This record gives sequence, C-alpha cells and structure tokens, in this order.
Amino acid sequence: MRAAPPGRRAAGRIREVHAESGGIYGSPRVHAVLKSEGVHVARKRVERLMRQADLTGINPRRNKGFTRRAPDADRAPDLVRRDFTANEPNRLWVTDLTMATTLEGPL
Repeated sequence: MRAAPPGRRAAGRIREVHAESGGIYGSPRVHAVLKSEGVHVARKRVERLMRQADLTGINPRRNKGFTRRAPDADRAPDLVRRDFTANEPNRLWVTDLTMATTLEGPL
C-alpha cells in the first residue's frame, strides 16, 4: 500500500501547528514550520487547506489612526505668535518633533 501523498499528511499537521500557536499563525508561518520539520508541501497548498478548514491567523497590525483632540481640552498657548524668526542666538527654540536632540542630549 502506498503512503498518503505529502499534502494529505500535511493537512493534519497544519491543524496541529495552528493549534500549537494558539491560533495565531497564518499560512506563511505554518508553511515555515512544516518546511523546518522536513514536510514537503507548497505554500499555496497550505493556504488552500487552511482556508478550507477555516483556519486563519491573527494580524498583529492595528490601525492607529490620528490623534484627535478632546473637544473640551484647552489649546496650548501660541507663545511665539506664529513668528519663527529670532533676533539673536538662543532666544527662540522651535521644533516640530516630540523630542529635539541637542549637544547636551535630548530635550
């Protein structure tokens, strides 16, 4: 009797790898685990078998969106009145970054 083809053997192992990951691994990681174990199965077959078994991974990326000001929050005062020129050195420091790097370290 012939052994089952590699894809059929992999179908059961795909479920195991997905379960061992806590349902986190998607097809790329499941395929990588199978490949490291020496199971010869195509990446697209892993995708198809996972789709048929309704197995999906978790996408760690989240849409962070924009920071929105609370409607009742006070606005910061405009201390330079939108005039970004300085008459002499070290009189006006302006940056559009959260942190400004100086010779003495970050501010």
